[in-house]
Amino acid sequence: LAMLAQTPTGRVLVFTRTKRRARNLALLLTKEGYHASALQGNMTQNRRQASIDGFRDGKYDILVATDIASRGIDVTDISHVINFDIPDTVDAYTHRIGRTGRAEQNGDAFTFVTEDDESMVRDIERLLGAPLERRQLPDFDYGDFTPERQTSANGSHRKQTGPSRSRQGGHSSQGGNGNRRRRSGGGGSKRGGQRRYAPRPQRSPSGP
Repeated sequence: LAMLAQTPTGRVLVFTRTKRRARNLALLLTKEGYHASALQGNMTQNRRQASIDGFRDGKYDILVATDIASRGIDVTDISHVINFDIPDTVDAYTHRIGRTGRAEQNGDAFTFVTEDDESMVRDIERLLGAPLERRQLPDFDYGDFTPERQTSANGSHRKQTGPSRSRQGGHSSQGGNGNRRRRSGGGGSKRGGQRRYAPRPQRSPSGP
């Protein structure tokens, strides 16, 4: 929620690992006043199609989907992809963030991760051939958690102050947000630029 509140967005596609989390997160966003819908395998085909059509036509600004259910999405103007749960494979990660920045448009991708996701993060970094930048949200309660210090390209160290956002098309810009306690967000680019990643805080008790 903090991420959406701090970041100007258009159509946002959020990925979760489970059907239950997709449903609960969509319900939470709706209760908070967002025009959101879920897309997951327990829905009937008619309901899934209604969610896709509503997302495409502007009825919903946010679509929360699982990987399998998202295969039917064909929307070209998605401004942001948010990996609420990091995917299980590098191919799935590439497929997810490829949903934004289509048709020569700009787009941003964010990924929330925990220490348990480090192995997948390293796999993604190997694919990209570049380290993923850790970021931390301003004005967010992380408790005892802070992202590790990261070495920049020139060898100096800098402490990240917020999640990063990489713009599709190869231009990177800063910004972003997260909504789970003890998590921060990272973003990724589809073409030309570097994808970003940041350790994420744990969910707050009020989360899905």
